[in-house]
Amino acid sequence: MADHRTSAISAAIEAELRLLDPAVRSSAALFAELLHPDFREFGSSGREWDRASIVAELTAKGAAGPRPITTSKMRGVQLGPDVVLLTFDTESNGRRAHRSSLWRQTEKGWLLYFHQGTPFD
Repeated sequence: MADHRTSAISAAIEAELRLLDPAVRSSAALFAELLHPDFREFGSSGREWDRASIVAELTAKGAAGPRPITTSKMRGVQLGPDVVLLTFDTESNGRRAHRSSLWRQTEKGWLLYFHQGTPFD
């Protein structure tokens, strides 16, 4: 997949990296503002999430604080004027995953519409 960096791809990458920031992941308001109302995720855990359930899980009182996440191999493809696909790998606490994110441009900016994580060794 070629990464011909457009302003849309750059904006989606910036939003993805913001979403992975521990400060954003620990704030329900900051985290939710990056998710599309129709957000869905197939997590690396095998669970399926919607916007409300992922925000509640990641920001619940008593939940383990967000761990640092290292990203690598991030690439983007602009699929349409308002849709960008990002693919990348993550590592957190010894767990690695291949990831894909679909970002959609809305009147509120670039919002994460769909995400999938697949564990690998």
